[in-house]
This record gives sequence, C-alpha cells and structure tokens, in this order.
Amino acid sequence: MKSKIRFGIIGCSSIAKKSTIPAIIAGKNSTLEMIGSRTLVKAQKFAKEFSCSEYGNYNDILKNDNIDAVYISLPMSLHEKWAIRAAKSGKHVLCEKSAVLSYDSAKKVIRECKYHNVRIMENFVFKFHPQHKKILDIIAKNTIGAIHTFTVKYGFNFPFSAQNFRLDRKLGGGALNDIGCYLVSACNLIFQDIPTSVFCNLEINKKLNIDIRGSILLTFPNNKTGLVSFGYDNYFQSTYDVWGTKGMIKTERAFNVPKNMQTTVYLHHDDKIKKIPIPITNQFQLAIEHFCAEIQNDSNKKNNFEKDLLEQALIMDAVRKSSAKNSVIRIQN
Repeated sequence: MKSKIRFGIIGCSSIAKKSTIPAIIAGKNSTLEMIGSRTLVKAQKFAKEFSCSEYGNYNDILKNDNIDAVYISLPMSLHEKWAIRAAKSGKHVLCEKSAVLSYDSAKKVIRECKYHNVRIMENFVFKFHPQHKKILDIIAKNTIGAIHTFTVKYGFNFPFSAQNFRLDRKLGGGALNDIGCYLVSACNLIFQDIPTSVFCNLEINKKLNIDIRGSILLTFPNNKTGLVSFGYDNYFQSTYDVWGTKGMIKTERAFNVPKNMQTTVYLHHDDKIKKIPIPITNQFQLAIEHFCAEIQNDSNKKNNFEKDLLEQALIMDAVRKSSAKNSVIRIQN
C-alpha cells in the first residue's frame, strides 16, 4: 500500500489555490506531484507558489505515471470529459461539485471509472466536517425524537460579470449547479435517504439567461420534508436546522467553514438550548484524507462515493426538470 497518494491538479481555480492544494500538501496520506493548466504560464505560476517542480497542461497530467489521482476543478461542463480521460489513464478522480450536469453523464463517468478500476468522489467537503457527524449522532440517539423537517439556506453576494464562469450557462453555471447542489446533498445526508419527489422554482436573470436564486421542496419517505433556499445576490447565509417531535438541532455555519473557525451545534430540547462546540478542523483536508484512505484500502471500502454521486445526479436531474416544467417530479431510483 502506498504511504501517500500522489495528486495531479487539473485546473488552477481559486478553490484549488485557496483550499484544495494546501489540503493535499497538508494531508497525512497525500502529496502534490504536478500542476496542470490550460496555459503553461499559469501552471508555472501555481507550481512556483506551492513549491512544485512539475507542471504542464491537462494532458501532461494524465501522461505522468507518477500520478495516482487527479483533482479536477474546471467549469462544470468540462468535468465529464476530463473525468473520463483521467479514468482511461488509470487515475483516480476527485472532482469538484457539481461533478456532472445530468444523470446520464454520471452513469457514463462511473461506468468508465469502474471499467478502469479507479475511484471517483464528488468533492462535497462539508460532509466531512465533524459537526454533521455530531448532529447525526444526536438524531440516532432519538434526543429530538422523530425528525420530520430539514430547513437549509445557502447564499451570498458577488459582483455580477459576464466573464464569471458561474454566470455562463454554456459552462454549466447558475445558482442551482453551484450552490443548490450543496443543499440537495445535505438533505440526503441528514435523512440518510433520497427523496421520492421534488418541486423546484428558479429565478432566472433574463439578461444573463441564468438562474441566480431558487428554492426546492423535497419530499422523503415517511412524510419527511426538505425545504431549501439558495442563490446569488443574497445576504450571506450558510445554515440549517433539523426539526423533530421532541426538539431541534441548528448549525449556523453549515457549508463553507474556514479551517480556523470553530463551529457550534445548538440543541433545542426540554425548553433549553445546549451549545455544543465543535473542534476547529480543516474540512478540505479531512475530505482529501478520506478519499485517499479509500484508494489505499480498496479491498475494504467504507464509503460508496460512486453511489453518492449517482444519487446526487438523479435528484439534480429531477430538480432541473421540475423547474423547467413547473411541476412536481417523482423520483424512481
């Protein structure tokens, strides 16, 4: 078993620079091998910043036999192409969300990964933050009774620009693919299931022809409900609460948690509010370490990343159809 998984970077994005590459370098079972960009100048600049001696274009990454896994951080419309190419090159794939733009695309990517015996994970790093495990533990102990409603909000402001890939429909942009995907994933995490139906309403910016804000109603088995709101041009929110028959759990920083920020879980029970501090942690590093551990212990898999990716894509497809048809879409898994 390799002591460390050697990573090649496909795409010199801001999230790669700020969070993922530092997490790969800091990870106990990962190391940075090579930086890849469309332009050699940008690849060289990134490589120098992270003291990486190897750099080149995307194909150079895939040709490098010293690379075990790739991290893909490109506009979403390019994820399928480069994930499949990586799989055919025998590289494991860590892909930024949304990893794909359709259920058919997800099936195609995973089929190639399985055929070439490589793993793929959609990089929802928030799921690895210990606050969510704490919340799931509280739910499992029946402290708040039977849970029935999950309410979640995620949104922020940024300057609108035609040059921003988030606002380019052809590149897979839009608030749903960029932000709403987090909330769909969070619903699945809390309910430990997928919804039976969804209803989505998206607000479209007519000038940019892109969705900038939205809400989704997700209905789960046993009459459980997910209520989610997301979007750009919003006062910052990154919160959720879980409502049960005997209490409620809240977190005020659910998704983009800086590595030096302490989070708090609020347990509402017996007319009292208990504050549960969660240790400071780097959720990007934890995600990297879990991914690498799965690769290193392939015969003893603990996480079915591929199943998670498929289910996420299935639900997101239904959400898109619901918005387009302005109707409830039932989901059959």
